[in-house]
Amino acid sequence: MERFVVIDLETTGHSAAKRDKIIEVGIVVIEQNEIVDSYGTFLNPGKSIPDFISSLTGIKDKDVKDAPTFEERAEEIQALFEDSYLIAHNVPFDMGFINAEFAAVGMKLLKNPVLDTVEMARILYPKAPSYKLGQLADHLGIHHEDPHRALSDAYVTAKLFLKLRDKLNNLPFETITHLMRLEKMFKSDLYELLATREESLAFSMKEEPGIETFQGLAFKKVPETKLSPPSELDSFGEFLDDIYEEDGALSKLMARYEKRHGQREMSETIFDAFQTNRHALIEAETGTGKSLAYILPSIYEAVRFQKRLVISTFTTQLQTQLLEEEIPLVRNLVPFPFKVALLKGKSHYISLEKFEREVMSTENENYDTALTKAMILVWLTETITGDIDEVQLPASGYLFFKRVSTDSEAHIDPQSPWFSRSYYQKARKAAQQADIVITNHALLATDVSRDYQLLPPYDKAVIDEAHHFEETASKHYGLKLDYMNMQYTLNQIGETNDPKFVGQFITKYNEFIEESILDKWDDLMIDAKYETDDLFRGIFQYVAEQNKHQKSLSDIGRTQYRFEKEKEDTDRWNTILEMANRLMFFLRDLIYILARLDQVLEKQYVDKYDKNEIEQYMDQLQTFMDQLEGFFLADDSSTYVKWVEIETYGAKNAVYLYSEPTDISGFLSTDFFAKKESIVLTSATLTMKNSFSFIQQRLGLDNKEIETKKIPSPFSYKDQVQLMVPTDFPDIKHGKMDDFIYATCEAIYSLAEITSGRMLVLFTSYDMLKKSYYLLKEILDTSTYALIAQGISSGSRSRLKKNFQTFDQSILLGTSSFWEGVDIPGDDLSSLVIVRLPFQPPDHPIYEAKSAMLKDKGKNAFMELSLPNAVIRFKQGFGRLIRSTSDRGIVFVCDSRIIHARYGKYFIDSIPDIPLTKDTTQRLMQKAEEWF
Repeated sequence: MERFVVIDLETTGHSAAKRDKIIEVGIVVIEQNEIVDSYGTFLNPGKSIPDFISSLTGIKDKDVKDAPTFEERAEEIQALFEDSYLIAHNVPFDMGFINAEFAAVGMKLLKNPVLDTVEMARILYPKAPSYKLGQLADHLGIHHEDPHRALSDAYVTAKLFLKLRDKLNNLPFETITHLMRLEKMFKSDLYELLATREESLAFSMKEEPGIETFQGLAFKKVPETKLSPPSELDSFGEFLDDIYEEDGALSKLMARYEKRHGQREMSETIFDAFQTNRHALIEAETGTGKSLAYILPSIYEAVRFQKRLVISTFTTQLQTQLLEEEIPLVRNLVPFPFKVALLKGKSHYISLEKFEREVMSTENENYDTALTKAMILVWLTETITGDIDEVQLPASGYLFFKRVSTDSEAHIDPQSPWFSRSYYQKARKAAQQADIVITNHALLATDVSRDYQLLPPYDKAVIDEAHHFEETASKHYGLKLDYMNMQYTLNQIGETNDPKFVGQFITKYNEFIEESILDKWDDLMIDAKYETDDLFRGIFQYVAEQNKHQKSLSDIGRTQYRFEKEKEDTDRWNTILEMANRLMFFLRDLIYILARLDQVLEKQYVDKYDKNEIEQYMDQLQTFMDQLEGFFLADDSSTYVKWVEIETYGAKNAVYLYSEPTDISGFLSTDFFAKKESIVLTSATLTMKNSFSFIQQRLGLDNKEIETKKIPSPFSYKDQVQLMVPTDFPDIKHGKMDDFIYATCEAIYSLAEITSGRMLVLFTSYDMLKKSYYLLKEILDTSTYALIAQGISSGSRSRLKKNFQTFDQSILLGTSSFWEGVDIPGDDLSSLVIVRLPFQPPDHPIYEAKSAMLKDKGKNAFMELSLPNAVIRFKQGFGRLIRSTSDRGIVFVCDSRIIHARYGKYFIDSIPDIPLTKDTTQRLMQKAEEWF
């Protein structure tokens, strides 16, 4: 069948079952890989079109008033689908609607084979940033004339299908063979298309260019990196002159180059720190261009002295920016070659050896697993990194990936044929040969806490987004243990009759295993699973009963409870300790039996993979034992804070155990800063009231060995920003939460009228965000304003940001992660509303423990901990507004503590000097209108 009919519908709503109706049909016909026909019509739905559909599609009631009904066009529409595939971008939606209409007029339903371009795009373009039609069209360079209109969308879907088919017809034989086995799980009837491609390859001896095949897998050949000889370099001053001066390399590359004195000053400060082997703290305000400022001295230092340097970031977003934007720019600026490598933790990289085994397994294969396997199969023909962050897997696809990541390998044998093909090993080798290794704080902190086993050796490093480094390091010196992870591991090992690891092992090596070895295995495994469940249920109940200590973390939907050994209810807690001891006893016995099975393998010629897997499971069970011991039995309450989180509305065993050092400064001082020659820590937010003392103390940096520098922003904040604080808001302290939220929403509404939306509202509590969202929905005209809220509107942080920028008049409500790292430059953002000053809840377990420690030392916990954290967070939020010299905007702070409280000046003195107006809300709005 070589006829494909593409359909797209515009409807009065999202559900045919709720009697929503079709208002426009667009159909495009493809034959012989060409678009040969099209059909489009409005349809009268016999009901009014909702406003949000009209604003999305531009179709109004008057457009369909005189249009035909579906019944009048039903026969000619049905005739178009004879002997053809039906194609749609989300088949269940379009087919559901069209068949509901056919059923309503008594005609037979369409039962054509279907091809869903959403599903096909996920499989064939696994690296696409989004699978929405408009964004896919942008990504693939398909022109989209009139988005959200049926015929235009149908044309774009048809062109997308032709690209997808072309991509499919370029896949190697091995990939096609695997896809054919998975095809029965897909929504799309892909078998014929795959079989045609397989047939064309079956008798071809031609090797696919750039593709390697091994053990039935096809993957892209990774080019070998060649080492470049060292270069003769100018002095550092001349090197910077050639780049930064008016007629330098930067001005030749950038059309509107503006010399930034702070950028050069930062580069020189970093180079001086490297040369004198000193550590440095550099606060570089927004607009400095700090990424380029630290990359230049790092590369110069590494190449000139032939010594590797590490650059660490907190977010993968910044890593991507460095690799895709900053490093290519620097290659065009500097006159010598250099090598940069990205290294992440093992859990990011796929293990080809594991995947080759799992791709053939049908155990637990559901739709998401089949889709994940298909996406990975195609991605392997494209990736040179093997880093899964390149792919957007379906939600439960990450569970499958966990089974096939390099982290799931125990110890890969260098003699194994897979070793030379390992993406992780290649990433490590590239890092060993690189001048600059880019990594993340998590891997850097793990490396430090594990005595430098993971990263290649280095003496100097730059830590960007350094205000997160203390928190990340604390996590890696602590522990995290949860029920799901333990049960998942025990289930994967399985009992003797399960088709899991132990069951498969017995089948394979039955003749070598003495029966006595496995006599107790099943009983022990059943007991271990039961005790795990019992222990975590016991903890859940214990925490739920400690009402007076409870704090519901609305942002994550969990209740937290800080565990202090000496203060626990002795009888109840002793019962939990007994459960933990029993579980450790069963885990110890399981490890012992696995060790005996491992000895069986020592004596036989066996599959190395099985030996690796046994050792890996032994390691995991040992880690669980160590963590249980560390949490329940270790006597370290003076140095560690321990807490439990339970899912407030989750299963009765949804429990997470955490432990972190109360003070990380000692660990960092001795394990990190004392062992490295020069560590440069930089961020836009390191100081409070122009002092670095808070961050120095938290990181354990000695005054004698540290350079500090504050690089001011090149922006003219006095002319670009107005800070406004209302004096007539209800006081939240006196039980007037609802009144405060109402006043906040009225201010948001009034300001939105002045700035035409284009507003970011930052909350400290998800509960307050939610209440504000529903109140704003009532008072705002939603046909004028797009109201987008984190946790309510669907999508990731970057998706919400894109949606915000798509609409002309948007209001974005955000909490937690929106206080930093969200760049919305230019006219897209004109006002920033900060609802409350971002203090941490005083009963957060880590804050409680750190406060107690400071009080014991005779210090003021508020001034030493709570206030500096809040000021740094506030500065992060403030930094969202002005991202370029041409931006203008208003910062509206609803929290009057910034002017009335004694500590308010710390917030104001920590941001650039800008005009501050304190007045009634009405007068502030008048001023805002005049200023804009």
